[in-house]
Amino acid sequence: MKDLACQQFQDAVAEFLIRHQSILDILSKSQESNARVNRAVVKAVTDCGCIQIKAEKKEIPPEATLADLKNLLSNHMDGELCPNCRDIIEREIGKSLFYLTALCHSMDINLYDALKREHDKVSTLRIFNFT
Repeated sequence: MKDLACQQFQDAVAEFLIRHQSILDILSKSQESNARVNRAVVKAVTDCGCIQIKAEKKEIPPEATLADLKNLLSNHMDGELCPNCRDIIEREIGKSLFYLTALCHSMDINLYDALKREHDKVSTLRIFNFT
């Protein structure tokens, strides 16, 4: 029953996927869509300034354990997305999800099954999941 939202989304994508049914179109649109997500995040930094990237090498103490790394390492991001940037990035992620789902549909892969498999792997391997 938990896969209902994924299945409904996959069914909707399958129903409305008209222009980009070719696997080549889907792959190229997916790549373009992912680039637009990246661009939206960059614009949040460079145009809006609601977030900042502050990247530097983190010194990891020799006695640090793998469990310590979660607290020692950061995402290098300061600030919080403003409502406008959040809206743009969410829309772009949605388009990426559309094309990912279209790829699943074209290859007869159930989106929920792929998500569940990855969840199970991450849950099993936990911090050892270096993908």
